[in-house]
Amino acid sequence: MTTYLKPEELENIGLKKVWSVSEFARRYRLEKDEEKRLLKLLGPFASQQELLMNASRAPRFR
Repeated sequence: MTTYLKPEELENIGLKKVWSVSEFARRYRLEKDEEKRLLKLLGPFASQQELLMNASRAPRFR
């Protein structure tokens, strides 16, 4: 069954933000190993929530 959605109705629903895993890794300065792990775990695209919950970044000390 197909349902037609009007563009003005979509703004009120609160859609999930979907990111490219590579773009997310670049933006959050993740290492290549971490990017490969996320790609293997989630695939090429994932929601922002999934990426934030599964990404780990090494602490940056002074």
